[in-house]
Amino acid sequence: MSNMIAKAFENKKAFIPFITCGDPDLETTAKIVRAAVENGADLIELGIPFSDPTAEGPVIQGANIRALSGGVTTDKVFSLVKELRTDVTVPMVFMTYANVVFSYGAEKFISICRDIGINGLILPDLPYEEKDEFLPICKKYGVALISLIAPTSENRIAMIAKEAEGFIYLVSSLGVTGMRTEINTDLKSIVDVIRQNTVIPCAIGFGISTPEQAKKMADLSDGAIVGSAIIRIIEQYGKDAPQYVGEYVKKMKEAIS
Repeated sequence: MSNMIAKAFENKKAFIPFITCGDPDLETTAKIVRAAVENGADLIELGIPFSDPTAEGPVIQGANIRALSGGVTTDKVFSLVKELRTDVTVPMVFMTYANVVFSYGAEKFISICRDIGINGLILPDLPYEEKDEFLPICKKYGVALISLIAPTSENRIAMIAKEAEGFIYLVSSLGVTGMRTEINTDLKSIVDVIRQNTVIPCAIGFGISTPEQAKKMADLSDGAIVGSAIIRIIEQYGKDAPQYVGEYVKKMKEAIS
């Protein structure tokens, strides 16, 4: 299943949008995902809303709150993915919090991921040292447990990269998610260490909102991940967002191609 993820990066730079499920509602989420895919998204990160998303800035927190107050549950997100998989063939991964998986029942959650066609799982609050809580179950069901590497990981970068699967999510800068005017981390040296330790692709996220930034990050790595800028479009246009997200994705994908 995780070799599905490799396809997103084959002979190209991957553009990866992040979309919170159920903001403004699940029906619109489905349309947004399809619009993103039609316009060149190579892999989709789907956020399962959580009441206390520690890594997120105000934009994505707002999306979480809107989705939860609209009655979104993990089971409803599973149904959404099942429906998307009737025609969406690009890899899809969940981004959520360890607590969501834990309280649902890890085995049950991860086995459903396999059944509905989710290729990987990103848990930003799961420390590398504690990943064994979920890793054996992920391996059992062929769902990649995707590692995050932050600029603070310094002496752990090689170690994390060696064991990584699916793709590596390289966090561009410290702090919470959100749009940055400038990304100042020395990402090239981090990517170099990753490249020395694994052949798995590495995509950069956190703070990317313009085509120029996306190109710069994709030139350094294997792809660009964009969340807040997309959520902002959804916040602005609500049910009419799919068309605007589609146009944005097209622009971003063209910039990195």
